[in-house]
Amino acid sequence: MTPDHDLDLSGLNCPLPILRAKKTLAGMASGAILRVTATDPGAPGDFAAFCRQTGNGLLDSQTTAAGKFVLVLRRK
Repeated sequence: MTPDHDLDLSGLNCPLPILRAKKTLAGMASGAILRVTATDPGAPGDFAAFCRQTGNGLLDSQTTAAGKFVLVLRRK
């Protein structure tokens, strides 16, 4: 799956990753894919809750060998 947008939020702590992703998603078309890279340890849970609350889809959530979190979201 090729994302329509990539957003590197490495180094940012809660709530900034969610806020920046929300702003990016707002400018995207319905059904578009956003791949987020984050280092905040709470990011996987925060993005899962964000998607449940907003209706956006969380398609994938992985941790890289470098300890970064890669989350793939689909705009509602």
